[in-house]
Amino acid sequence: MNAPDRLPARTVVSGPTRMTPSEAFVETLVAQGVDTMFGIMGSAFMDAMDIFAPAGIRLIPVVHEQGAGHMADGYARVTGRHGVIIGQNGPGISNAVTAIAAAYWAHSPVVVITPETGTLTQGLGGFQEAHQLPMFQEFTKYQAHVGNNKRMAELTARAFDRALLEMGPTQLNIPRDLFYGDITCEIPRPIRIERGAGGEDSLNAAADLIANAKFPVMISGGGVVMGEAFKEAIALAERIGCPVVNSYQHNDSFPASHPQWCGPLGYQGSKAGMRLIAQADVVIALGTRLGPFGTLPQYGMDYWPKDAKLVQIDADAKMLGLVKKVDVGICGDAKAAALALMARLASRTLACDATRAERAARIAQEKASWEKELSEWTHEKDGFSLDMIEEAKGEKTFSGGQWLHPRQVLRELERAMPAHVMVSTDIGNINSVAHSYLRFEEPRSFFAPMSFGNCGYALPTIIGAKVARPDRPAISYAGDGAWGMSMSEIMTSVRHDIPVTSVVFHNRQWGAEKKNQVDFYNRRFVAGELDNQSFAGIARAMGAEGITVDRLEDVGPALKRAVDLQMNQRKTCVIEVMCTRELGDPFRRDALSKPVRFLDKYKDYT
Repeated sequence: MNAPDRLPARTVVSGPTRMTPSEAFVETLVAQGVDTMFGIMGSAFMDAMDIFAPAGIRLIPVVHEQGAGHMADGYARVTGRHGVIIGQNGPGISNAVTAIAAAYWAHSPVVVITPETGTLTQGLGGFQEAHQLPMFQEFTKYQAHVGNNKRMAELTARAFDRALLEMGPTQLNIPRDLFYGDITCEIPRPIRIERGAGGEDSLNAAADLIANAKFPVMISGGGVVMGEAFKEAIALAERIGCPVVNSYQHNDSFPASHPQWCGPLGYQGSKAGMRLIAQADVVIALGTRLGPFGTLPQYGMDYWPKDAKLVQIDADAKMLGLVKKVDVGICGDAKAAALALMARLASRTLACDATRAERAARIAQEKASWEKELSEWTHEKDGFSLDMIEEAKGEKTFSGGQWLHPRQVLRELERAMPAHVMVSTDIGNINSVAHSYLRFEEPRSFFAPMSFGNCGYALPTIIGAKVARPDRPAISYAGDGAWGMSMSEIMTSVRHDIPVTSVVFHNRQWGAEKKNQVDFYNRRFVAGELDNQSFAGIARAMGAEGITVDRLEDVGPALKRAVDLQMNQRKTCVIEVMCTRELGDPFRRDALSKPVRFLDKYKDYT
């Protein structure tokens, strides 16, 4: 088999041509620009897989298909191109559902190719048989099922076209026997469209609202990244002179060094951004659906401005006004809409121009106050830390080192971050706190599991991102619970020369859920404890480097060493940080209440 760096020149047959369905499938992949796929080999698609290499397609074998789906997601989010996953019918395919759900909420153009039980045995309960379309129905924008092998190229192309047109995952379901045969077909050309700025009336109305605003605030969302609107978002913000906040888990949608940047909204976001948007009389939501988890009250602040006018710009009309009442909704591309608004505002005098200097000073003041608070916020003040309890009882569980406060660790990691870094975070307590410390200067740099919030996301996603951009440092964050779900993919990175750096916060617990037991269940801990081995040691057993950090002064040097190993020696490294068990705010305080018990034997549990 050809090595990935020696794949042949890629061409696509033209005109009606005699071929097998496998050849039609692979030729359509090439026409769509596919050169990388993630998955596990299987007999269900082996006839097509046999010709991947001569077609210039690299199949990266993974440890688990969920990992493959996350890798495809990371690849798609970095490149803006298709991420592709394929696997064996039945259990191989069902393993990928969680990853496709995460890609759905990230609007990633991932195509999940699902070979299926053969047509002659469907419905008989055969080996590895499953109904594979219903599995993905909720998490795909389009599902194609090949019922006749003569339609192989047509339906393959449509699945790929729709993934980009509708900004989300699609499924291509192929009965395994339909890869074989003798057909004549033509390979379709990819369909790509230009997205417009939106309707003239809505753009004019938005420009009027902005021009008359006294304290406008912009939210820069994921659509700014996906729509290649980074420079245009900056230009629009500078024209208005407004504070800019990132939408939830899109810290890379506006440069952190810009004086108007105020940090992310939502769970564990920026107090500066929240205090400033609370003063807004007009909110310009550029490329964001304003999801509920990204606008919920935080730090005791219900910061969403109740009386502000809302201009929402989204390429998907169904998102307009879905979460927040909208005054002007623009169905348009973030880049084109930003340019159209700038053109309308170019010659106008804005009401907020007179207070531009005052507003800039207020932005700087709020940011300085928040940075000071972050620097002084060295540990959580929840009054709970098992480490302190263990030490008071003389039950030290970790000798020879220090338990490190997560916030201090996150600050040191922030200071040691290399230029042009890509970071993925898992779900969980410390990872969510990290949102306040992760700052980026360029788009397509930050990847998180978004609204689906699944564990096991960060490592495989950053591997996929690294495949797409081997020139950029790639770092993942995970807690020890989530890490256990995906750490086997370290073998994938080692086996296939995809070096990454993974930071694991080892605090021996499911921290996010445990916080609920502290706040609502009188510290009755059930199923939250994790008795872990050395993750650095496990990493070394899998062929990677492993570093255990138990002193604060070693955090930054450890990250710099790991990144040097990654970029200069092509080595994967796991940094295991020994953290205290202190806990941050719960994910959804509003979703829980104090327990009520009616049965006598449970009444003490209140």
